[in-house]
Amino acid sequence: MPGPIRLIVVRGDQRLDSILRGRAPSWGAGFALPGARTIVIRADRGNPQQILLHELAHFALRDAVRTRVPLWFDEGYASVASGEWDRLESLRLNLTVALGRVPNFFELDRALRADQASAEAAYALAASVVSLLARRHPSQSLSPLLDRLIEGEGFGEAVLATTGSPLGRFELEWQKDTRRRYGLLVWIMAGGAWALLAGLVLLAAWVRRRRDRPRRAALDQGWVIAEDEPVEEPHVAPPQDPDASKPQ
Repeated sequence: MPGPIRLIVVRGDQRLDSILRGRAPSWGAGFALPGARTIVIRADRGNPQQILLHELAHFALRDAVRTRVPLWFDEGYASVASGEWDRLESLRLNLTVALGRVPNFFELDRALRADQASAEAAYALAASVVSLLARRHPSQSLSPLLDRLIEGEGFGEAVLATTGSPLGRFELEWQKDTRRRYGLLVWIMAGGAWALLAGLVLLAAWVRRRRDRPRRAALDQGWVIAEDEPVEEPHVAPPQDPDASKPQ
């Protein structure tokens, strides 16, 4: 039986590095260490409860399934099991995906351990693969696939048995499904065009300011700001005595 899980909550990079010894990406918010039965969470990154659910899902999968699974399935399952549906929503505004550039499974695994921007998109894509695995079974559930994996069946064989497609063909089907679900039209309707337009306006303003900087500097040369001159007080006539205007 699996043992208890130790939870460590930290703040800041220094404390995290002392525990993980620099083995984790700087952008990470939660880390599962199955061998040590330990979960490390950064309290200053995101929602700690959501992060904990994600890491616990890793342990649940690892404890139940002894068959080796791809990294994209491990991360995608943790995202789906912990209810991180906002990851799928983020794909609606992913311009790279909207333009049809969807990675294969090997590239997806590499992106999950790349820089922060690449990893965030990769986590969302991994969740979309796992969601499609569930939708492809008549039960619309991931349980049949998990049951086969728990019984010790190989990952590729389990995918074939539950989706009807070999893993290589399923990969192509997922890429096609992703392009259809998150294409350019969806990106535009989700507000991507407005975000791009706003970015172009800001870029144009920055370019113009940079271009006009030498001109403004040249105009400023030779100008001398005069010291403030004393303000002249207005002359106010004193009030007159009405009797003074009468003839004597």
